[in-house]
Amino acid sequence: MNWSGVFPAVTTKFNDADELDLPAFNKNIDAQLEAGVDGFILGGSLGEAGVLTDDEKFGLLAHTLQYVNGKVPVLLNIAEATTKNAVACAKRAEAAGAGGLMLLPPMRYYADTEETLAYFEAVATNTSLPIMIYNNPVDYKIEVTLDMFEYLAKFDNIQSVKESTRDISNITRMINRFGDRYKILTGVDPLAMESLVMGADGWV
Repeated sequence: MNWSGVFPAVTTKFNDADELDLPAFNKNIDAQLEAGVDGFILGGSLGEAGVLTDDEKFGLLAHTLQYVNGKVPVLLNIAEATTKNAVACAKRAEAAGAGGLMLLPPMRYYADTEETLAYFEAVATNTSLPIMIYNNPVDYKIEVTLDMFEYLAKFDNIQSVKESTRDISNITRMINRFGDRYKILTGVDPLAMESLVMGADGWV
């Protein structure tokens, strides 16, 4: 996976019947491709991560993979409350042909450092897909610290981080400690330019 450039976390469209609105979704995908994006992330925070059913999530993944037809990678976000469900999602995404995963810490209930690392490790060791850790303590209340990234460095498929701590100096700390071990994509739109100046590789 080339973790650089722009990877929009696209919105998930619904119609008045509360069903996936694929024509509206396709229009958005077309506009993004025309703009030259480098990949898509499905089911992120603004993609209704917390409310999509499995049928909706994997139906959207299958549709997007077919529609994009290999032009750019299509990633699926994993935002699950249990390790078992997260692993199942990772396996199903890989079987469906996803190009990679974005992975949030465990959802709903607070997980401590040991629990969060065990969750990440379980997903990483049950898929060969490249993984981007979503580090957003402001919204999700769990920070993936530098020491935690030190532990995760042993897993070759954990390759990048969506940096959403709102502290752009964290980019410098990541680079100083890990060099180019992790690719860094900024996840905070108002700080995109500053993050790229500080050394980020891309923008979600």
